[in-house]
Amino acid sequence: MISLIAAIGKNNELGKNNTLLWSMPADMKHFQETTRGHTVIMGRKTFESLGHSSTGELGRSLPNRRNIVITRDENYSRRDIEVVHSLEEALNLAKSEKNEEIFIIGGAEIYRQTILLADKLYLTHIGAEDNTADSFFPKIDKSKWREVSRKEHKKDKDNPCDYTFSIYERI
Repeated sequence: MISLIAAIGKNNELGKNNTLLWSMPADMKHFQETTRGHTVIMGRKTFESLGHSSTGELGRSLPNRRNIVITRDENYSRRDIEVVHSLEEALNLAKSEKNEEIFIIGGAEIYRQTILLADKLYLTHIGAEDNTADSFFPKIDKSKWREVSRKEHKKDKDNPCDYTFSIYERI
């Protein structure tokens, strides 16, 4: 099963300059709990946005997950992740784990390439807009997706915006 997971603004905004638009600790906790123990697939820029490794290199693997990173750079190499050079290669590698839910975690181009392949969407809808965004989640065709779970939350001292955790399944 292929699942996409993302936090998006009112206009499907994802980020700007390879960083998230909002600091939402509740969403980070939700992301960690949802993806823990699973395979995550991401683009190189998303991987490098995750901070720095213990050796000071850009990017750090997400603990308790199988990390697969897609890059066009044939020389890209890291010991803490599996590096592939196409989406097809990433999916074939991930599917070697039978009955595994595979999570696509970004960025925008990887989401665009996988939304038609996805079985499920885990979306955190942020109750805000950011007109400076430079990356966006694909438009969700409501005729192809059914919301099966919805949990609404009000902003609080740690989370500056209202937000909703939604799960969609392909119809």
